[in-house]
Amino acid sequence: MTSTVYLTLGGLGDRNGIQQKELQREMPTSNQARVINRLRGGRLVALGSSNGLRRIKAVASETATIQPEAERLLTDDEKMLANYVPVYVMLPLGVITVDNVMENKEETERQLKELRRAAVDGVMVDVWWGIVESNCHEQYDWSAYRSLFQLIQRYDLKVQVIMSFHQCGGNVGDAIYIPIPKWVREIGESDPDIFYTNRMGIRNKEYLTIGVDNKPLFSGRTAIQIYSDYMKSFRENMADFLESGQIIEVEIGLGPAGELRYPSYPQNQGWVFPGIGEFQCYDKYLKAEFKEAASNAGHPEWELPDNAGEYNEKPEVTEFFRSNGAYDTERGKFFLTWYSNKLLSHGDQVLDEANKAFLGCKVKLAAKVSGIHWWYKDDSHAAELTAGYYNLKDKDGYRPIARMLSRHYAILNFTCLEMRDSDQPAEAKSRPQRLVQQVLSGGWRENIKVAGENALPRYDRSAYNQVLLNARPNGVNRDGPPKLKMFGVTYLRLSAELLQPKNFKIFKIFVKNMHANQEYCADSEKYNGRIDLLERSKPAIPIQELLEATKPVEPFPFDEETDMSIGGFLADLIDNLIERIASTFN
Repeated sequence: MTSTVYLTLGGLGDRNGIQQKELQREMPTSNQARVINRLRGGRLVALGSSNGLRRIKAVASETATIQPEAERLLTDDEKMLANYVPVYVMLPLGVITVDNVMENKEETERQLKELRRAAVDGVMVDVWWGIVESNCHEQYDWSAYRSLFQLIQRYDLKVQVIMSFHQCGGNVGDAIYIPIPKWVREIGESDPDIFYTNRMGIRNKEYLTIGVDNKPLFSGRTAIQIYSDYMKSFRENMADFLESGQIIEVEIGLGPAGELRYPSYPQNQGWVFPGIGEFQCYDKYLKAEFKEAASNAGHPEWELPDNAGEYNEKPEVTEFFRSNGAYDTERGKFFLTWYSNKLLSHGDQVLDEANKAFLGCKVKLAAKVSGIHWWYKDDSHAAELTAGYYNLKDKDGYRPIARMLSRHYAILNFTCLEMRDSDQPAEAKSRPQRLVQQVLSGGWRENIKVAGENALPRYDRSAYNQVLLNARPNGVNRDGPPKLKMFGVTYLRLSAELLQPKNFKIFKIFVKNMHANQEYCADSEKYNGRIDLLERSKPAIPIQELLEATKPVEPFPFDEETDMSIGGFLADLIDNLIERIASTFN
């Protein structure tokens, strides 16, 4: 007898009052879906989750009820393993030099050995466009990265790769300089409008403007085709690492610092925290697109904003962002919708090409969203708006991104997991904890995986405890999967300072607690579910359906503190005392 089996979501959606339309979108996560263990001869054998067994309906030639049954009881360790969150560590930005050489191989190997001893699950590597396709278009040299992956393979570490289409240098934490390819920069000398441009006409060469996404300006290729060809070449040349399962995730660079945003706060142009930043849409290509959009909307007289201030100003001193400012007018709303929609479209196009490039591979795609937490408490959310995130008290600027990612089966990777509101200066009107809560909740409601990383290097217990809280916002569940859990966390970044004895001791405790006090587990299926072969992206989502996700919904509740703390003030005091005693004897 053949049966068609339907699963209906209980628990999480019902508990938070999600409307029926949203429930249809919000199918169970991999942990919730873990209830299905095997399907044999039309009978479903299921195990319970933290929310209980799912309601199951069977439609067959006759009405039948399938009763769940357990093959065996889970051990306590197996139940706790469902709470395991893998930890990855970013390798140094210059592990492959700008000259396409893996220098300091012995030091890199020593550091990888230390990470393996710390039970880290894997590493993240920037694969720089400016290195691999540096001197001539469609001439790729992957040799140094192949050597690096072979070295990583020796220590049984998984790899998250970043397709880094941006420049290294000019952003927070950029210690080295790796420009975009020379042949692209040469095109920019005759046509500087291929780069993002602010209102004063200053170019930003970190990343190509999205205004040239579909312009054949690069030896007959568009920017989208350039990115696509690069990713296809990576797959062809790294097939063995992909097929072996060593490369498990491909994060697609979608803007400056690899993030889906505009380069609104560049340090190399004088920006200083907590400046509001500037809009970056004044190249001739985006200006023409805006004029066309305004004319089509019946307002050919509308121009791009000229009253939004400069990089380091505060919202209240600008006509655009001040209370009852231009951002809240019909013209301002039209511009902000256009500006943010262009970013959505860019991400959607590049991810569609990534999906085609890695189709059939056993990998997850991912995209990073920046944690712009300053001015979050201001009515205008000015710093988020200049970056392209149209996020206000009455408008969710992040959930449409999550909805777009859902069609590509992509992970949403978010930053600033380590930050607490109390860490920030009062004048910045910052609220990183609420921002993280909002973004992660939006991702979970769109039934996608969410992951994250710290925005700045931190080695203290307070920061690690905040990451632990965000990784499991309602704590561990000793009977199975937790209510909410991140897919993974990537630590920024491997360095000599991290490996100092005191810092590394705390880091190893952090890793153990991220693993829910379980031993290192090489089989991710036991805690994150199976990674299937990448399927073709689902049909494009109409822009109006994406924008339906801007309706604000209260985020899922987070606990005040993690239940897997690695200690606080007293532990820090003891560490400092031990360090002083050791230095005295040394």
